[in-house]
Amino acid sequence: MNPESVTHPALAAVRQAHAESQTVIENLCGEFQKNNRIDPTCYQKWEVKRGLRNADGTGVMAGVTRVGNVRGYYMQDGEKIPAEGRLFYRGYDVNDLIQDFTCAGRFGFEETAYLLLFGALPTQGQLEQFKGLLTQYNTLPRMFTEDMILKAPSRDVMNKLARSVLALYSYAPAPEDRSLSNELLQAIQLIARCPTIVAHAYAVKRHYFENDSLYLHRPQPNLSVAENFLYALRKDKRYTEDEARLLDLCLVLHMEHGGGNNSAFACRVLSSSGTDIYSAISAAVGSLKGPRHGGANMKVVEMFHAIEAGVKDWTDDEEVSAFLTRILRKEEGDGSGLIYGMGHAIYTLSDPRALLLKKFAKKLAVKKGMERQFNLLEAVERLTPGVFAKERGLDKPLCANVDLYSGLVYQVMDIPTDLFTPLFAIARMVGWCAHRVEEVYNPGNRIIRPAYKAVISSREYVPIDRRIDV
Repeated sequence: MNPESVTHPALAAVRQAHAESQTVIENLCGEFQKNNRIDPTCYQKWEVKRGLRNADGTGVMAGVTRVGNVRGYYMQDGEKIPAEGRLFYRGYDVNDLIQDFTCAGRFGFEETAYLLLFGALPTQGQLEQFKGLLTQYNTLPRMFTEDMILKAPSRDVMNKLARSVLALYSYAPAPEDRSLSNELLQAIQLIARCPTIVAHAYAVKRHYFENDSLYLHRPQPNLSVAENFLYALRKDKRYTEDEARLLDLCLVLHMEHGGGNNSAFACRVLSSSGTDIYSAISAAVGSLKGPRHGGANMKVVEMFHAIEAGVKDWTDDEEVSAFLTRILRKEEGDGSGLIYGMGHAIYTLSDPRALLLKKFAKKLAVKKGMERQFNLLEAVERLTPGVFAKERGLDKPLCANVDLYSGLVYQVMDIPTDLFTPLFAIARMVGWCAHRVEEVYNPGNRIIRPAYKAVISSREYVPIDRRIDV
């Protein structure tokens, strides 16, 4: 008799209990659905600004900031007029910042992080001091990797990053100290340690869930943030100069995007309550993990693989358009009806980050023999607005956002898909910390508490012996 055909009594009992609990859960789902549906007309009746957006698509004004600014349109006589997208860090056009440090052959992450955190471009001396602090704190506290990452491996690196950020509270000498000096120290430590946490979390994930060898590399004091991440990521510690500089560019482009983006706002909401920096930043990480925010770059790659497999002739615009139409109809892709990487809440005619990444993606794709893939992605960008207009009757500009090309850039750099969103987090850690410090430092800020309209009427309490099972 095959031993596997014999069910162990204890195992059979566990399976039976699980099946019974699933039945209970399904019944509870039905109960929830019956009692929790909100009539969609309520949103119009009470003039609810869903997504904290006005009827014209502009964001509800929830605060002021000196950190970053995003422009994608302008208002004229109450009408939203599309415009070419621009991104500003502390008042500086990000294109000017990138142009300067790329032409000079400098890495830009550290310089841009200083600008966002302190509000001014650093002198050479200030930059060297700041780099020294990042180097001093880029190693994790003693036994942190062993206790917080190795002992509790996660299949999702973003999940592990959020948990690790929270755990750093226990290693901080004064986690509840709200003085400016301590807030800035904690911010610098988080910025410095985030790449190391991500690299170690990914190495542990591969070891425990993919049966790969475990290797953990310590950050090197003479390397930039981008170089150190590639050094830690690769088994042989090898990377090219081009890879490091392109990764550095990606990190700068993802570093900040205004106080209203979902993760920065989440950070500010928690910060407004007076909680510690670790709680606020972990909330931002959780927000970025979502597929409607930072997780969209992974969804772009998933969607792109579906297009590659489902379209026979990648050069046939009609066939590509037909597949995109099926995505919108929820017949292809992940069934969401979304074409990931297209459209943005603010940008209308163009996303400046996408334009820059597209330029570099093309050069890399040609160099790596992936020009056909680049051309297919470009076709998605070119054809999607027409497909949207035909299928959904939308007569408005629809541009590619940063996620459309960032995935291809990471792919040609041989960076695993599991690290696309964590890389976004490494960059955005700077913006989050800048918004956090701004929120807690400026006097007069109040706890953020928008209103929700209760749409359920008062009910008379029914004692349990009078309640009837249905």
